[in-house]
Amino acid sequence: MKAESTPLTPALSRGEREESAELPTYTRWPVTLARGKGSTVWDEAGKAYLDLYGGHAVAATGHCHPEVARAIAEQAKTLLFYSNVVAMRVRTRAAEAIAGRAPAPLSKVFFVNSGTEANENAMRLARRVTGRSNILSMHGGFHGRTADAISAAGLQKYRDLARPNVPGHRFVSFGDLAAAERALDGSVAAVLLEPIQSMAGVMTAPGSYFEGLRRLCDERGAKLIYDEVQTGFGRTGTFYFSGRHGVVPDLVTLAKGIASGVPMGAVLVSEEIAATVKPEEYGTTFGGGPLACAAAEATARVIDEEGLLEKVQAGSKRLREGLEKITAVRRVRGEGYLLGVVLDRPGKPVREVLLAKGFLVGGSDLPEVLRLLPPLVLTGGEIDRFLAAFAEVV
Repeated sequence: MKAESTPLTPALSRGEREESAELPTYTRWPVTLARGKGSTVWDEAGKAYLDLYGGHAVAATGHCHPEVARAIAEQAKTLLFYSNVVAMRVRTRAAEAIAGRAPAPLSKVFFVNSGTEANENAMRLARRVTGRSNILSMHGGFHGRTADAISAAGLQKYRDLARPNVPGHRFVSFGDLAAAERALDGSVAAVLLEPIQSMAGVMTAPGSYFEGLRRLCDERGAKLIYDEVQTGFGRTGTFYFSGRHGVVPDLVTLAKGIASGVPMGAVLVSEEIAATVKPEEYGTTFGGGPLACAAAEATARVIDEEGLLEKVQAGSKRLREGLEKITAVRRVRGEGYLLGVVLDRPGKPVREVLLAKGFLVGGSDLPEVLRLLPPLVLTGGEIDRFLAAFAEVV
C-alpha cells in the first residue's frame, strides 16, 4: 500500500492499548473510529468528524456508499474469492470500466493489490520491454514501500529506511526538463513520476514539462510511467491525469480510491507493451479478486452516475477561493481534491486543533503544508463548514 506519514504525536488511546498485538506503523491520531457515511466518520463515543483526508485519499465515493456496499455484499454472497487461473465476468467488467475510461493507447489492465505493487510491476514491465535496467524518477516523489518502489522514492528518508536499496535508480528535480534530458540515456528503461507530488507538499509542473518528457522518452526509447495512485479515479476532477496536455504515458499505476476502500491496485498498459506479455510471466494470488473487482466497477459507475468529476471541479474551486481569503494561507497548490494548503506557520498545531473541533486533515513532508484529500462526494455545505472552522483556528 502506498501510504503517507501522519506526524501527530498524541498519547496512546485506549483503543491502541487494547490493540497492542499490532506492530506500530503510524503515529496514530487520538481517535478511534467506529463508522462512516459520506464525508463523515464517527468515533466510538459518537463524535462526528468531517473527513478531509479520506484515509490517505482512499474513500473516493465516500464512506460506505450504498451502491458500492451493495455491490460488495452481493459479490460476497455469490463468490468471495477465486484466483486469476479462472475467468470471472466481474473481473472482466472491472477491467473494462478502468481501461474504457483511459485515453488510447492504454488498453489493458493488470490487477494487483496496492499502489506499491502496481509501481513494482510497471517498472518491471518497462525494464523487460526495453531490455534496459535503470529507472529515472523525481526528487520529492513517493511510490510505495516495497523494495523497488521505495528505492525509486525521491524523498531520501524513505530510501534510508529501506537500505540496501535496489540498484538501477537515478533522480532528477521534478519540473526540470533539462535535467531529465541530461539523465535520460540509453540505459534508462522508464521515467517514473507522480503528475502531482502529494507527500512532497502537493507539487506539480506546467504542461510543457509533461510534453517534453513524452518527447524525450519517444526519442530515446524509454517508457513513460505515471504514478496515478492518488491522481487517478477522479481526484483531480478528471478520471485520470493521463491525457492532459495531450500526453498519454505508456503505463499508469492506480490504487487508493480505485475500489472505494477495498484493497486494490492496477497497472494500465499500452497496446504495444501488452502485446509483449505472455502467460506465466506475471502473476498475483489476490489481485483481481471478485470482491475488489465488484467494488471497483461500482466505484467507476458511481463517479459517472453522480457526476462526481464535475462536483470535484466545483468543490475544488470553492475550497481554493475560500482558503485563499484566509490571511494565514500563503498559497493553495494542487488540483481537484488533491490540495496542499501552504501556511505561514507549522501545520501540526493547526491539525491538532482542527481534529479537536471535528475535522480530519492531512500533513505532508513539508511542515507548513496541510493536505486536503476528501471524498469526492464532499458537499458545498461541508466545504463552507470547514472553511469557517479553519479561519477560526488559524
